[in-house]
Amino acid sequence: MIGEYFSDSYAQAAERFRSVAVATGARLDQLPLRTLSPDGERLAVDIAWLGNRQPRRVLLHSSGLHGVEGFAGSAIQLRLLREKTLALPQDGALILMHIINPYGMAWLRRTNENNVDLNRNFRGQDDAAAGAPREYHALDSFINPRTPPGPDFFYLRALLRVLRHGFPTLQRAIATGQYVYPQGLFYGGTQTEQGPALLESWVCENLHSAEAVLGIDVHTGLGRRGRQTLFLETRQGGSDPNRLQAALGFPLVTVDSTSRAGYANLGGYGCALSRWLAPRRVDVVTEEFGTRSAVRVLYALREENRWHFHGAGYGAHASKRRLKEAFYPTSSAWRRAVLEQGVAFATKAAAYLFGTTDIDKVERGLQSAIS
Repeated sequence: MIGEYFSDSYAQAAERFRSVAVATGARLDQLPLRTLSPDGERLAVDIAWLGNRQPRRVLLHSSGLHGVEGFAGSAIQLRLLREKTLALPQDGALILMHIINPYGMAWLRRTNENNVDLNRNFRGQDDAAAGAPREYHALDSFINPRTPPGPDFFYLRALLRVLRHGFPTLQRAIATGQYVYPQGLFYGGTQTEQGPALLESWVCENLHSAEAVLGIDVHTGLGRRGRQTLFLETRQGGSDPNRLQAALGFPLVTVDSTSRAGYANLGGYGCALSRWLAPRRVDVVTEEFGTRSAVRVLYALREENRWHFHGAGYGAHASKRRLKEAFYPTSSAWRRAVLEQGVAFATKAAAYLFGTTDIDKVERGLQSAIS
């Protein structure tokens, strides 16, 4: 059963998604990119649409923003399509954005073809997304070695830095996003990449009728192994976090610039979606599934990046296999847990969003219950 949903490659995942989307009667849109797969095929973002074509309420489920992380989200989306577990009201729609960064998944990278971390690239005109955190400059030679992959006492050096600065400080410094080192980790780019630009155009053109949008963006790598963590980045125009948590029935970790849990990254997809659809009510939950310790995940990212820029950069190198395992474990128990939790949360989110034709009434009821 698990093998029906979890794919071995991007090509297999894309073929399965497109076939099932067509078979279930979904409208299938494609956003073609100027990049090719390892087999020379043109890459594209696939979008399956079920339900009303002028929806008032939209459940927007996305996967693969970070390329190699897309295997889990793809499996969840395939099951949602195949089993049709979500009941849609007359004014509702389920939209599945399958692998927003197909280059990264096809080539087993977390970034796109320009080494840009797309979740640091959705910047608005007023965003102060420039430069790099002060600590990142100090860590650059450690996390971005200009040498091919090889032993260099990484874990010992990482431990010394954690003891000196504390893990939360280092996590924010590295993962917040940087715009200085184009060959470094978590690079946000100097301009909007083709994928985010196409996505913005599609969202603005197709979701203009929506009054409420609930987004679920699936990632892997952060948190306890096999367990989901749900992050809600607080922003203007979104629901009250306490009321949303009570309605969904799942614990939400709210993230802002001062948060000690997770980190608020620059140029993120969630903020962009809120900006594109303002003044509509937009909530975006980042659904993270833990795989390995944060230090081991960083090591996998670091070694693959060394291979990409300072080794041959292609082929079945150990760093590629390590990166895939870091974000997509081969464990059947891990995959089963991810699939069950991912479908359960999407089902609960749909029940909240589509459970009544009057969303304001739902929130007023929740507010009354809390008070």
